[in-house]
Amino acid sequence: MAKSGNGKQQAAGVTGVPRAAARYAKRVQHTARNVAEVVRFGGLETNEEYSPYTVEAELANYRLRHYFADDVPDDAMPILLVPPLMMSTEVWDVSPDTSGVAAMHAAGADPWVVDFGDPDVEAGGRERNLTDHVLAVSDAVDRIVKATGRSVVLSGYSQGGMFAYQVAAYRRGDGIDSLVTFGSPVDTTAPLPIPIAPDVAARLSSELVDSGLLRKITVPSWFVRLGFKMLDPARSVQDRAKFLLALNDRDALLPREKQRRFLDSEGWTAYSGPAIAELLEQFVTHNRMLEGGFIIDERLVTLADIDLPILTFVGTTDTLGHPVAVRAIDRAAPRATVYEVTLPGGHFGLVVGSKAMTITWPTVADWMAWRAGAAQLPDTIALASTIEPQKPHRAGAAATAAAQTVELGLGVSRSVLSNARRASRLVRNVAREAPAQLPRLARIEQLDPNTRISLGRLLDEQARRSPDNVAFLFGDRAHRHWDVKERVDNVVKGLVHVGVRQGDRVGMLMGTRPSAFVLVAALSRIGATAVLLRPDGDAPREAALAEMNWMISDPEHVDLIDSVPDVRWAVLGAGSKDAQQWRKAHPDAIDMESIDIDNVELPAWYRPNPHRAADVAFVLFTGEGRSTNALTITNRRWALSALGTASAASLNPGHTVYSVTPFYHSSSLLMSVGGAIAGGARFAMASADDPDTFWEEVRRYGATHVSYTWASLLPVVDAPANPNERYHPIKMFIGSGMPRNLWRRVDQRFPTAKVVEFYASAQGEAILANLSGRATGSMGKSLPGTPEVRVAAYDFTEHRLEIGADGLGRECAPDEVGLLLVRASAADAHSGAALRGVFASDDAWRSSDDLFLRDENGDLWLAGPVAEVIDTADGEVLPSGARFALSSISVLDLIVAYGVPEGDAEVLVAAVTVRKDAELTADDLDKALRRLPALQRPKYVQALPSIPLTTWHRPQWRPLQAKGVPKPTRTRHVWRLNADTGRYEASTP
Repeated sequence: MAKSGNGKQQAAGVTGVPRAAARYAKRVQHTARNVAEVVRFGGLETNEEYSPYTVEAELANYRLRHYFADDVPDDAMPILLVPPLMMSTEVWDVSPDTSGVAAMHAAGADPWVVDFGDPDVEAGGRERNLTDHVLAVSDAVDRIVKATGRSVVLSGYSQGGMFAYQVAAYRRGDGIDSLVTFGSPVDTTAPLPIPIAPDVAARLSSELVDSGLLRKITVPSWFVRLGFKMLDPARSVQDRAKFLLALNDRDALLPREKQRRFLDSEGWTAYSGPAIAELLEQFVTHNRMLEGGFIIDERLVTLADIDLPILTFVGTTDTLGHPVAVRAIDRAAPRATVYEVTLPGGHFGLVVGSKAMTITWPTVADWMAWRAGAAQLPDTIALASTIEPQKPHRAGAAATAAAQTVELGLGVSRSVLSNARRASRLVRNVAREAPAQLPRLARIEQLDPNTRISLGRLLDEQARRSPDNVAFLFGDRAHRHWDVKERVDNVVKGLVHVGVRQGDRVGMLMGTRPSAFVLVAALSRIGATAVLLRPDGDAPREAALAEMNWMISDPEHVDLIDSVPDVRWAVLGAGSKDAQQWRKAHPDAIDMESIDIDNVELPAWYRPNPHRAADVAFVLFTGEGRSTNALTITNRRWALSALGTASAASLNPGHTVYSVTPFYHSSSLLMSVGGAIAGGARFAMASADDPDTFWEEVRRYGATHVSYTWASLLPVVDAPANPNERYHPIKMFIGSGMPRNLWRRVDQRFPTAKVVEFYASAQGEAILANLSGRATGSMGKSLPGTPEVRVAAYDFTEHRLEIGADGLGRECAPDEVGLLLVRASAADAHSGAALRGVFASDDAWRSSDDLFLRDENGDLWLAGPVAEVIDTADGEVLPSGARFALSSISVLDLIVAYGVPEGDAEVLVAAVTVRKDAELTADDLDKALRRLPALQRPKYVQALPSIPLTTWHRPQWRPLQAKGVPKPTRTRHVWRLNADTGRYEASTP
């Protein structure tokens, strides 16, 4: 039995060897055949066919595919699918089992696809930029709407979804039913798929764009494919190993073969350099998808204009379209209703693969049925606002420090790594602030009387440095530096043609419009002085004070020609149809728009930008009526304000300064325009001053800095919440004159923004700024590089500086009110005679004509002009004290204080307006004003329905002063100070 058993075992073993060998040989044979097929054809033949389509349109930038065009249901809703750049259009139809277009067709939809082609193959493909692709998608929408008679569901994957958002904003929703996007990022400050901080990536992107390299190259498809694989190299190696080990089993590989071939080779296209450059410039360096103000075909666009329903698909492990970046559409489009579907998985799996076929495409079909009114919104789709965001994955401190160190060209030492967080902060601050601020501060220090500097010169510098950067924005148009330079040069020719010469004083009477900015720049380039008259001011008085010999107006103000005699008058700007009638009414005025500048030859005396620092650049005006004063601004003074603002506000080309202040006001010309030009930022002019326009333009321009004067922000703060206010891009409010109570309300309404209050003296060159924002209402300290200031003791009785026994003045103690003096310089020759020997025998100062006090922290507080001091029967009174005390009452809006005659002397009167649905009481007044010395309290307080404002939003008190001691009426409440009790009592009519 044993022998027999051994025989059977031996027979079985002998038989098993050939069987195993046969299986192994067969496996080798199958592997060899499959390897040969992969080597020869790039993959295994699956005999699968793509979905049928017809090309409905073929243009220079794209082809429009219509899938299943011969089998469209009568009630089918069209959906337009947009692929990302660098990926083939077949991403929507990889294989029959993973085809998005087939799934949409099966669900009863009408699928259309934009085909951008491969830039390496398409004629002109390497020169395409992002705008070309956005306009292509917009054209496709028009064609589908015309062909179907229905609005389109616009859908895109990855960057294709970004195009969908941009097209919807560009078209303001016209022809679009809703948006569906898959892993489409909006916020480029979200975590990146590489270990580098987003702010470092933004700066590297900026340097790459500025190099001009991307305008000359195209990224080949093999590089794109390699880059995609390197985002997850371990996964790429694993997938490749699985494929190679399974090459013997053709049946196991075939179901995923087309998907593998798509990702491994066939699905990638080249990426044109100009498109990459525009992507980096607009959306990585400046993050304008989120903040607004990106440019399509020279038109300003913001996602805040989207008011359509949006369905966005988010992959929980997506690194290319990080959930934080994708969900930012809810912030970028505050007027849209955003819905979300969250899928477990990565980027590619959102549109291709098993989850896409079982979740994504059925959900899109349900969405379209809901939009068509044929079904309820499914439970799988949730409002984005109800979804708890996952904790964002941020680059570690060490990774950030390393990336920033590489950016600076430094080696990463052990000490940096061991102190990663400290190094990260240090390198970040140095890299971000120093390169921009140091040259500006150095330039301020180097401004001497003979320095060549002017507005026109700085504009020319920007045009040479960055001709394609945007200079200013107005309406929905963007004006680039090269375009502005060309327009300024044309106006220069027109001015020279009519007889304007270097040194002339040329009046300007214009509203807020681009031609006003261009005219100021042109006058600066000629070397003339621009005299900016106020449209609501006393034009004859202002013209006489400025001693000008020319007047250039827009058509809307030419009717004032008879009120300003003895000047030559010209008109610049087309104006409205009605305004064009001026030619008949005023035939003596020169029409500058009719000059043929091509035939104008510049004379021999013309040299562009001849102005030096000591030359007078502008004449501005302050005060009203008989108190109107001319304010002379030298190029040095303008440059100090411009460079100081740019430095204090850290302005750079990624910022947009939005001015709600009229162009002819000093804060607009010196801070808003000047700061933007000096900092290389974009400058935007408000077209109106109502809150709705404010928010519309803030989002359209992507305004990061908003300039103000006095109470200009009051309507915005008083207005109900605006949808565009949500997640607004404003980082800073910059300006002058903001009342303290309004400042507090601005801080409360906009907690993510900072208020920076500036002060520039009418005499001397003092420039102060409250950079810390620590002391609400304070003017802060002198900006670096500007003249030294001191608060000198002032004799209010004698109306002069206090002089000691040694014949010198003294500096005020903390919290003592005195006169602000500004260190005089040889360059400041237009501010009158200097005060000499004030604190020492050899010093020289100029009076600012303003009273200040310095607190124990060194911050300066404005106590009002010297001319504002009131001589009462009991002594001198400062109206600023009453204004300051009353500003602590939360129910008050506007506050003014002034003197009026009563008997043989003047008394102090305060006038206020009360916020809507609020009430002011005597107890409120007692509590606020008791902190003042009895002498400094107003004798009367009146509450009015309104207080008049100038066009630059400064409260006007002179009309109230002219009415004398206030009397109570039905609409005016008056309280009188009881001298015996020290309390305020209501007066009766």
